[in-house]
Amino acid sequence: MKVLVSGASVAGPSAALWLGRAGHDVTVVEIAPALRQGGYAVDFRGEVFTTVLERMGVLEDLRSLQTGGNAMRFVDESGRKLMRLPAEFAGGELEVLRADLSRVLHEHSREQATYRFGDSIASLEEHADGVDVRFESGIEETYDLVIGADGMHSVVRRLAWPAEQVVERHLDYYVGGWEVPNTLGISGDTLMYNVPGKLASVGADRRDPALAQTLFVFKSPELKYNRRDLDQQKAILLEQFSGLGWHVPELLEALPAATELYFDSISRVRVDRWSTDRIVLLGDAGYGATFGALGTGTAVVGAYVLAGELAQARGDFRTAFDRYEERLRKAVSKTQDGSRAGSFLAPATRFGIAARNKILDRPFFLNQMLKMAQNMSELVELPPYSVQQGQFVQE
Repeated sequence: MKVLVSGASVAGPSAALWLGRAGHDVTVVEIAPALRQGGYAVDFRGEVFTTVLERMGVLEDLRSLQTGGNAMRFVDESGRKLMRLPAEFAGGELEVLRADLSRVLHEHSREQATYRFGDSIASLEEHADGVDVRFESGIEETYDLVIGADGMHSVVRRLAWPAEQVVERHLDYYVGGWEVPNTLGISGDTLMYNVPGKLASVGADRRDPALAQTLFVFKSPELKYNRRDLDQQKAILLEQFSGLGWHVPELLEALPAATELYFDSISRVRVDRWSTDRIVLLGDAGYGATFGALGTGTAVVGAYVLAGELAQARGDFRTAFDRYEERLRKAVSKTQDGSRAGSFLAPATRFGIAARNKILDRPFFLNQMLKMAQNMSELVELPPYSVQQGQFVQE
């Protein structure tokens, strides 16, 4: 079949890899002019996720790029340690930078798919024989299937799903991150500084010790801003964090010149049904939570399940879409509910900050948190597809 995939971050290239191997004619369209270089580290926990990466043929490449995870040291304004979380708390069994993950997936899928950067879907029209697609560039084409793998703010979902079937819930926080020169000489632990409702943190870049990566989190009602306007997003961060102590002024100095910025709300999306007729949602576009809900791992597994069900159904895409959703919906709904990253990283009150630090400074409670994260990663089960040398085999 002729398949269009919208989005070239994680879910899109994962789907392109499997669908291309299965013999489909795949095009991936991405609004950015090239692969995105920004973004935070992402982790994979548990055998389910690493098994899929292994079957994709990308696991060893990713292991060579893993950051190893950094311990998180929460400090006061003078730099005194308040509480420390070990590297495995944030890093899982495999942690890599999102940009590295996207690049590896692109490298492994580009021979099976055509990538079209700097373009986006402007309209979709389903009919009995396919989906007519008009792109912002003016190109018009017809596809058998369209996969929306374009994230929390999915264009495909906005164009193809009635608003009443979609619930987008803002979880009261925003997150931003950018690269800075490592003038602080940071190595080892990532440093985390809180005031009520805000977190500023910085950690060494494992690839280049001359650089460091920031993570800023703040509590806020939903904001109106242009997601394509980098300067507007920078202004929001500057306004939110101006006047804070610790190393915040120095970290903010590098923000105006940053060419790559990750900025988004911490949100959750729920859709009544993940497919229409010939259009289906994958990853964050259909069942995502921005931060702290195993979204990267479930996107990779989702691509595997979607492609596997299409192979099993031998072209009956409606049956394949139904089975794909049946297999995953219950599990990903539970992992979505685990998205409490904002309130954990930036408690709204001084009491909340102190309580978090005191509780997690005790080994028993820390171990319980680690077990909860592991249990969530085991909610997703891998279907028994026949896979030989990384490819689906139709019997």
